[in-house]
Amino acid sequence: MKVNHGYVRRLSLTPRQVAALDSQGHAARTMWNLLHAWWTWGGKNRRPCLKQADEAIRQARKDIPWLADLPAQAAQQVLKTYMRAWKNCWEGRASAPEFKSRFRSRMAVDVPQGRDLSVVRLSRHVGQVRVPKVGLVKFRWSGPIPGVGRESGRVTGARLVKDALGWHIVFRTEVEKPTPAQHQGPAVGVDRGVNVALALSDGNDQIHEDWIRPKEAERLLRLERKVARQKQTRKRGEPCSNRLHRTYDQIAKVRAKVKRRRGDWQHKTTTSIAQRYGIVVVEDLRINNMTRSAKGTVDAPGVNVRQKSGLNRSMLNEAHSRTADLLAYKLVDRGGQLLKVPAAGTSQTCSACGHRDSASRRGVAFVCTSCGWTGHADSNAAVNILNAAGLAVYGRGAETVGSGCEASTSRRAA
Repeated sequence: MKVNHGYVRRLSLTPRQVAALDSQGHAARTMWNLLHAWWTWGGKNRRPCLKQADEAIRQARKDIPWLADLPAQAAQQVLKTYMRAWKNCWEGRASAPEFKSRFRSRMAVDVPQGRDLSVVRLSRHVGQVRVPKVGLVKFRWSGPIPGVGRESGRVTGARLVKDALGWHIVFRTEVEKPTPAQHQGPAVGVDRGVNVALALSDGNDQIHEDWIRPKEAERLLRLERKVARQKQTRKRGEPCSNRLHRTYDQIAKVRAKVKRRRGDWQHKTTTSIAQRYGIVVVEDLRINNMTRSAKGTVDAPGVNVRQKSGLNRSMLNEAHSRTADLLAYKLVDRGGQLLKVPAAGTSQTCSACGHRDSASRRGVAFVCTSCGWTGHADSNAAVNILNAAGLAVYGRGAETVGSGCEASTSRRAA
C-alpha cells in the first residue's frame, strides 16, 4: 500500500527570505479572494469551467504585477485547492468556501512538484531545500524524511505555512509499504474526558500536566489585560493600531507554544497506544454539539452559562477529535483497528451489572444504584465503551488497509 505522510520542519530564514515568503503568502491569499469573487459573481445560475478560471488567473497575474511574486505552479495550486473546497461542499463534507481575511487566515504557499525542492541534509541538525523565487533555504533537521538520503520513499511536494512562531515547511511524502500483518495486541476501550485525558479500560490511564506553564499563564493574562486597555481608545470601525497588533502577535506566540506542547503529548501518547493494542474503541463524539453555547436567547436565557463556558473551553483544549485522528492512522500503519461506538449512556451505565441510571454518576465517582459497585466514572465508561464494540458505527483498520486506502497525517517537529 502507499502511505502518505506530512513532515513539518522549521525554516531558518534571512530577513530577505522572510520578506519574499510574506509577499508570496499575501499574493496567494489575494489570488484566492479574487478567484472566489470571480467564481461567485453573477449568482447561482453562473457556472464557470476550469478553463475559464485558469484564464482568469493568468490574466490577473498580468494585470496586477505583485501577484506575479507567487510562482505559477503555486497559483495553479490555489485553483485546485479552491475547486476541492467546492467539491467538499457539494458532497456535504464541509461548508462553502469564503473569503480569507488578512489577519485571521494563515498564510500558505504550495510547492506541488517535489522534484523542484532538491532536499539535502547538510549536517546533524541542518537541512536545505530550494524554494521557488526564494532560493536555498535552511531548515532544522529534527528527524528523517522519506525520499531524502538513504530513506526509502519520495517527496511529492511541500507546503510553506506561517504561524505565530514563523515559517515552516510541510514535506508531503509517499512510501510504499507491504500490507501490515494484523496486530495481535489486546483490545481496549478509551474514554476521552477532561479530568482524565484518556481513561483506558485496563486501568492504564494517560494524563498530562497543564499545557500552559504558570509563568506563561501570568504573561498571557497580562497581555490580555493590555489588549483591553489598548482597545478602549479605539473607536468602533477604526483600524487597529500597530501597538495593538503587536500585542495580538505576542498573545498568539504564547498560545502557539501551548498548542505545540499539546500536539507533542498527543503524538507520543497515541503512538504508545497504537503499538500496544490491536483494537482501540472510542466514542463517536459530536464535539461541536457538546461545546455549543448555553446562554440561549433573550426570551429564554440559559442556566449555568459561565460553568458551561468553562467546560466548553476545557473540552476544546483537549482536542479530542485530533486524538482520534492520530489513533486512526497510527493503528492502520501497525495493522490495528479503530472502532467508534455510540456515546449515549456510556457514562451512566454500570460496567458490573449493566444497570443504567443517571444518578449513579456522582462527579468523578461512579456508585451503582442497583448493585452498589463503586469506581472511577471515566474508567467505568471506558469499560462500557469496550463492551459496546459490537455496536460500532465506524471502523478503520486492517480491513481498510487491504482495500487500498491511504493513511495520512502531519508529523510536527520543533
